[in-house]
Amino acid sequence: MVPLLLLVFGLASLALSGVSYAAPPDFNNKTYEYIVVGSGPGGGPLAANLARAGHSVLLLEAGDDQTENVNVSQWVNFNSAGNDPATRWDFFVKHSDDEAREARYLHRTWRKTDGGFYVGIDPPTGAKPLGIYYPRAGTLGGCAMHNGCLTMNPNDVDWNDIAETTGDESWSAENMRKYLVKLEKAHYNSTSTHGHDGWLDTTMLDSGYAGFDDAKELTTLAAQAAGFKASDTSDLLTRDMNGNQPNRDNLVGPFGGVSHINPNGRRSSPGYYVRDTVATKKYPLTLALDTLATKVIFKSTGTNPRKKAAGIEFLYGKSLYSADPRSNASNTGIPGKAYASREVIISGGAFNTPQLLLLSGIGPRRHLEKFKIRVIADLPGVGQQLADNYEAGILSLASRAVNVGQNIFPAFFKSSVARIRDIYMWCGNFAFEGFWPGFPNTPASNFTTDYGPKEYECALVHMNPRSQAGTVELRSTDPRDVPAVNLNFFKEGEGEDLQAIYEGVEWVRSWLGKRVSGEEGGGVESRGCEFVSEGSGCFPGSTDYDD
Repeated sequence: MVPLLLLVFGLASLALSGVSYAAPPDFNNKTYEYIVVGSGPGGGPLAANLARAGHSVLLLEAGDDQTENVNVSQWVNFNSAGNDPATRWDFFVKHSDDEAREARYLHRTWRKTDGGFYVGIDPPTGAKPLGIYYPRAGTLGGCAMHNGCLTMNPNDVDWNDIAETTGDESWSAENMRKYLVKLEKAHYNSTSTHGHDGWLDTTMLDSGYAGFDDAKELTTLAAQAAGFKASDTSDLLTRDMNGNQPNRDNLVGPFGGVSHINPNGRRSSPGYYVRDTVATKKYPLTLALDTLATKVIFKSTGTNPRKKAAGIEFLYGKSLYSADPRSNASNTGIPGKAYASREVIISGGAFNTPQLLLLSGIGPRRHLEKFKIRVIADLPGVGQQLADNYEAGILSLASRAVNVGQNIFPAFFKSSVARIRDIYMWCGNFAFEGFWPGFPNTPASNFTTDYGPKEYECALVHMNPRSQAGTVELRSTDPRDVPAVNLNFFKEGEGEDLQAIYEGVEWVRSWLGKRVSGEEGGGVESRGCEFVSEGSGCFPGSTDYDD
């Protein structure tokens, strides 16, 4: 196991600005077997593996290579990675169409007249609402280069549902396990089937159970609340959350936490796999950094009226996408094209993939015609049914310092409205209250973000919500512009989704609010809702639903 607290030396690389290119790149007008757009967890490994199989591949990435930036490479710096202008893309989203509801969100971000940000509910005169901050990563390796590295294999039912929907048994959980084994390099012992020779390092974290009295007491309380005996706690904290145990989808309570890092705390992510594949010079992989895909090129094939993707149009230049905090509207980039003899694969993520498809004429006819985009395929589902796992958290303030070290533990909970476990959480002495520019260290005017050594939080995620009514739509035909994103939380299935979150919150409260040794009483919940009851929608800091 690796301890969470690591010493990190060095400074983050300075952000570059005003960089431009004077000539087209070497890959302009070249033909490859495959073109892959996006180097994140989907596109990066796919491009590398295709090249390792002998296929010529062009991999387009709008950002640059920050794999040696200490903010990125050292996992404990993930908050710095999320704020580093060299890696971050600033998206601002809506949670609903209700402006009154949006205005009550404590962490809503506004653009001030001086160009800076204001976060809160009482903006200065002249400030314009941007929305709710949703940080993405524009760099080699995508969002796997700035996330918290917590690593969870999907529930078996997730894979099996895909297999049933498509009629393709190769998607079954049993069959998909072999791909985990192939890509994984597990650095921990487990009775489950794991890989040990892949490119993705996985390491089990130290829960602090053995070395810190408060960690032992808190994890024991959580174990007992999940129906286990106190004496079971130590064994529970070595349970493999990525194992293939029978009935794993219904296993609840504390687990051992797994992260995609090596035992020394260095991040392991697609960016490194792609970089290493290119560095060998043995494989036909061309990495196109600072290259923003702008449109898919289509051509007709023979007498078939359906058009086939034949290539990609792009803009070459640094920080061209407007979500990049270093972008400059006057830097329009150098246009170019590249061609694919076999396939063009779009893997730009939940926001940028539909944006690129829409710009290319793939999507709802009515939306495309609104922007006078020639319709290649009228596909109403593009940019629709966006879903996200809703997050909440219970932050407790003790009457004394909580002695758990810099350690966390994950746990699962199954609500009464779910067929399998549906609440995933991680607990430790931290305070996570959402995202805003500069999180978590830049306090807004109406809240603080550092409660000192007395803080302890369980951050919860509701997995597979029924609400899947989010949208990604164009704002303009400029490919450098960000799309309009509305997550539309609780527009569908609100009763069951809220019930699941409510039960998860109450489960945490059932043990986190108990007295810990040496306290005068149980912890005090930070900004708790006094009127929370079953069916209530008060979630501190969000105001995403009203009582």
